[in-house]
Amino acid sequence: MIYVGTAGYSYQDWIGPFYPETIKNSSMLEYYSMYFNFTEINSTYYHMPSIRLFESMNRKTPEDFKFAVKLFSGFTHERNLGETEAKQFVYAIQPILSANKFISILAQFPYSFHYTKENIEHIRSLRYWFNGLDINVEFRNSNWINKETIELLKDEQIGFVCVDEPNLKGLIDNILIVTSKIAYVRMHGRNAKAWYNNDGSERYNYLYSREELLEWVTKIKELESKSNLTVVSFNNHPLGKAVENAKALKELLKI
Repeated sequence: MIYVGTAGYSYQDWIGPFYPETIKNSSMLEYYSMYFNFTEINSTYYHMPSIRLFESMNRKTPEDFKFAVKLFSGFTHERNLGETEAKQFVYAIQPILSANKFISILAQFPYSFHYTKENIEHIRSLRYWFNGLDINVEFRNSNWINKETIELLKDEQIGFVCVDEPNLKGLIDNILIVTSKIAYVRMHGRNAKAWYNNDGSERYNYLYSREELLEWVTKIKELESKSNLTVVSFNNHPLGKAVENAKALKELLKI
């Protein structure tokens, strides 16, 4: 099974390129679910979610719709939270857990999160705190790409997030790794010039060509052969580029 969608769905600059001009913010998810059966929830990265948020999302989506939920930055960036906050997070997502619409927690770590003994233990702590839930980890720093990391993730039953991003020193190369039952791909675009801009506003402003998407068709099918479930999320969100590319990839994959 392959799910293709976008990283988030509630963007004002999608009005016109994707959403009708008259759409209300509260209607975006329902409209989005007419075209895709998967999305990442990114708002949970910026603040701890409430159960009401996920009750609403559950009501607005069909039975076969799926969510990946980005982990709050307190767990991944500040790393000053623990088991108590993890229980709060799990409680909030209960509506989609009960409805079988949950795929995975997405834990995206910053470039400054290096391969160290302390950080390895933090990943083990996440597995303990979120016991029973699927977790997929995205690293931004290439020093995590080693045999020990793969063994760690397999031992802890945590998925590795494959990425497509600019070929810049220190970032992770375009590699395929499967460490759990879920294969996960995030398409960030290849806007190398804007990647390290101060405000980062243009980092993901990139439209993949058909040829670039075709590069991934074979790779995605390879990932599918090694997993129970494959997820592809487009994070090149400015001006609806993620939607355009996600639709094109679905066609190429004949989904």
